[in-house]
Amino acid sequence: MSYPGYPPSGYPPFPGYPPAGQESSFPPPGQYPYPSGFPPMGGGAYPPAPSGGYPGSGGYPAPGGYPAPGGYPGAPQPGGAPSYPGVPPGQGFGAPPGGAGYPGYPQPPSQSYGGGPAQVPLPGGFPGGQPSQYPGGQAPYPSQISTESFCSYPVFSPVSLDYSSDPAAVTQGTQGTIHPAANFDAMKDAEILRKAMKGFGTDEQAIVDVVANRSNDQRQKIKAAFKTMYGKDLIKDLKSELSGNMEELILALFMPPTYYDAWSLRNAMQGAGTQERVLIEILCTRTNQEIREIVRCYQSEFGRDLEKDIRSDTSGHFERLLVSMCQGNRDENQTVNHQMAQEDAQRLYQAGEGKLGTDESCFNMILATRSFPQLRATMEAYSRMANRDLLASVSREFSGYIESGLKTILQCALNRPAFFAERLYYSMKGAGTDDSTLVRIVVTRSEVDLVQIKQMFTQMYQKTLGTMIASDTSGDYRKLLLGIVGQ
Repeated sequence: MSYPGYPPSGYPPFPGYPPAGQESSFPPPGQYPYPSGFPPMGGGAYPPAPSGGYPGSGGYPAPGGYPAPGGYPGAPQPGGAPSYPGVPPGQGFGAPPGGAGYPGYPQPPSQSYGGGPAQVPLPGGFPGGQPSQYPGGQAPYPSQISTESFCSYPVFSPVSLDYSSDPAAVTQGTQGTIHPAANFDAMKDAEILRKAMKGFGTDEQAIVDVVANRSNDQRQKIKAAFKTMYGKDLIKDLKSELSGNMEELILALFMPPTYYDAWSLRNAMQGAGTQERVLIEILCTRTNQEIREIVRCYQSEFGRDLEKDIRSDTSGHFERLLVSMCQGNRDENQTVNHQMAQEDAQRLYQAGEGKLGTDESCFNMILATRSFPQLRATMEAYSRMANRDLLASVSREFSGYIESGLKTILQCALNRPAFFAERLYYSMKGAGTDDSTLVRIVVTRSEVDLVQIKQMFTQMYQKTLGTMIASDTSGDYRKLLLGIVGQ
């Protein structure tokens, strides 16, 4: 099923994510089954979580939006992209020397992807489309901003990103809302949790105070200390004291990151039906290293082959895309080959808009193998060549979950935090809350890029993530979520 009315100017957001009428496909609150076995205290059998946590932001600068080719009224024409420090006038990001910049597309300053802190400006708005193209007729930008002002919309102050030796990995905690606690004492925290659960009733506030202010690595140490001190399983004790969404959130926080992703994938394919959007969200956004560790953990903990499970639960072009993703072989070289970008743009056009029918394998090959900076350059080349953006072409050529998967890859190439901000918004928009998606994204991004996700959320929807969480949740569950997002 196609997404209705995706704004041709591009990302974000694409309406209908999840598609209208399919919101109920997510499990109702409190009915998100957990596996019988959780990671042993101390993390014993599970592969160690990467020291960098979830470096999922990929180490790529966040472009400031993706307007339609030709720009907006008042926007510079091709070759006239706004001048930024380190970028010669008339030359935009991703343009070969002497080439035209992406029309009307605010460009970040020149950067080094390979090492040292890079200054990445976060976009101050997402021009694109008329209000009527968005769900409920609401535009995802301030209504008081006129169309004529889009080429000069505000830009956030640069955010410093510290890149590790792996250019695709961002150092743990750089953009996370949760950082390792100073003067950490695992035995003291274990004692606090023991007292909070002992006797009649449970002191949920004490549990919230500890859990929301410790890194995942520190929580693993608390589990080990708890078993050493009391000869009891902390997870089992927590499960016996908590229930519903609060239980789900607490248990997710105490799972090692790799295990939590593997468990989420297993849960998405267990039982009747498949939660395809969970498969897309994880497999299309993680780094090669993360995916390979997830595949190994999936095999060691559940005794199953992830690729075989994907093949048995999905089909067609969507199946092939997910199988490509779970190989963990995307090129992660940060150098952009402009000649290749031009050739890929031409191939994608000939495989879609330029012919009757669609050559799906061509889209799969390019989007599954190219690095994210390379894909971003390809999108710019495609827009100059075809006079329309690649996201809009994917909307016209594909439908259903394959469309969603391909768009997720392109959107992460453009602005990964904005993709997750959009997912969070739709998990709470309308009647009811998709608590499983809310919990999963808040937990998995809390030590990676939740700071940027919050910034994107405010820009895209004119409300803070904390405000929307507070209005959609309640009780200790709300307190813990707000503690994690830093409200």
